[in-house]
Amino acid sequence: MAEIEKRSWLKTWLVAARPWALPASTIPVLFGSSLAATLGWVRLDLGLLLLSLAAMAVLHTAANMLSDVIDWKRGLDRGPTPVSGAIVRGWLSPGQLLRGSVCLFGLGSVLGLVLVWLRGMLILKIGLAGIILGAAYPWLKALALGDLVVFVNFGLLGSLGAWVVQTGQFSWLPVMWAVPQGMLVVAILHANNWRDSITDREKMVITLASVLGDRGSLLYYLKLTCGSLLLLVAFALVPRLLGLDFPSLPLTMLLVVLALPECLKLWKKACNRHRPEGLADFITLDGATAWYNLIFGLLSVAGLWLAYLTGLF
Repeated sequence: MAEIEKRSWLKTWLVAARPWALPASTIPVLFGSSLAATLGWVRLDLGLLLLSLAAMAVLHTAANMLSDVIDWKRGLDRGPTPVSGAIVRGWLSPGQLLRGSVCLFGLGSVLGLVLVWLRGMLILKIGLAGIILGAAYPWLKALALGDLVVFVNFGLLGSLGAWVVQTGQFSWLPVMWAVPQGMLVVAILHANNWRDSITDREKMVITLASVLGDRGSLLYYLKLTCGSLLLLVAFALVPRLLGLDFPSLPLTMLLVVLALPECLKLWKKACNRHRPEGLADFITLDGATAWYNLIFGLLSVAGLWLAYLTGLF
């Protein structure tokens, strides 16, 4: 009996934590760390990498829990979906989830302070910016700024912070080259907001999806998913083809082209959203986009390490 209750408690908090969403924040950290080791020519510190991943995962989970609480209080997300949290399922009260969020923000801050102690004050500035944006996200989301917040916080700051942890120095390269990954993080959020745009408008919550409308959201989603792949390819090819004196990603980054079939599947699911047989795919489009983000990110990291191992820069 005790074992069953223990499993039930674990399942409840796993659903509340939504671990399926964590690649959105942890892949940029892995990418930035790999950039530092392969193009920044520093020895990868595995301990610092694991600590960075843990801090980002904990803070991301805390922000997600806080967002769930605020959305519930606004009357949003009242019906359960395959990827919804524990409040809408009636497994946890808003107060319980809020306390869990506060605890995780505290734990993530402690982990961040350890990184500051080990690697310097620049990490503190990046970390504080990330925590402030994460905590303010539920309110900024209602002002159609949620896409910008996750793009900066998880995409750009995640990669930059990981680079600084490994190298101890600031550089614009991990910021610039993380833009495609940041676009996919936005695509995950947009897929969620696109699905919920009708109820969001009813509750006077203004997301970019509700501003763009259905047709505009479709085109925006295409630019985010397919555009991210094209941009990463451009980072590898354009400086070479035009003979520019500008840093370029290694040619082995073209490995991300292997993600194109998965990208096309997402586009098909988005286009079939109004058909009865495509409704279930549209409801879970954010989860499918998160899966594509994971594939894209791992291929990007693999491309960096392949260049490092083969010397094909």
